[in-house]
Amino acid sequence: MTQATDATKSASEPCLLTHDEGRVRVLTFNRPRALNAFNQELYLALAEALRSADADPQVRVIVLTGAGDAFTAGQDLTEMASMASATGVIGFEVLLDALEAVGKPILAAVNGLGLGLGLTILLHTDINLMADEAKLKCPFVTLGVVPEAGSSFLLPHVLGYQRTAELLFSARYMGAKEARETGLVLETLPRAQLLPRVLELATKIAQQPPAAVRETKRLMRHATRGEARAARAREAEEFKARMVSPEFQEAMRAFAEKRAPNFD
Repeated sequence: MTQATDATKSASEPCLLTHDEGRVRVLTFNRPRALNAFNQELYLALAEALRSADADPQVRVIVLTGAGDAFTAGQDLTEMASMASATGVIGFEVLLDALEAVGKPILAAVNGLGLGLGLTILLHTDINLMADEAKLKCPFVTLGVVPEAGSSFLLPHVLGYQRTAELLFSARYMGAKEARETGLVLETLPRAQLLPRVLELATKIAQQPPAAVRETKRLMRHATRGEARAARAREAEEFKARMVSPEFQEAMRAFAEKRAPNFD
């Protein structure tokens, strides 16, 4: 296949794949050449797919996963620099609102690399399983910004303050074993077994009384929902300030120039 043909094929492919396995709706991030990084198109497509699945009486459980070797590399950095002056609909916020509103169980099959949103989205899903080979990272401070998706509240709630502080301040990777030990994911297993196991679990949940499942989720989420919303508002305000800071500008220059940033 020629490069031109390959580029045309890539442009014509949907950024989100949707298929049903019985009463389970599988949503697959489909930008493998970009490590499934989220751009505006994918944010809005996933938000709409979540709303559609939640409204479809034939769907009882939702599964999120990534195409290829990555789960998602988070925000597409080629779009990130322009977000500081963005107006109108912000896809990231639309997606978070949609995630928060879903009443049905959401399972995540973390098949590979998860950066930024690739980790923080797991705070909004209900059951997470992870491939042994996968790893997670919150690179926010490295980019000169702050945590997002309510993670400044939800991560300490799940991991504890000190572990969260070390993870965020150092911007290091977290492997699958640690993610399981800290409670961020429920199970870890070889990648080839991951999606079949997630579908097995999702199918078992889909066989339960659907209204009882939804109400159970609502009750469990009630205690943290208000605090997570407040955290999102605080994060969004500081994120905007950080995106016009010298640190952020240096991080974006370094990314474009493919070099290490210099924050001195």
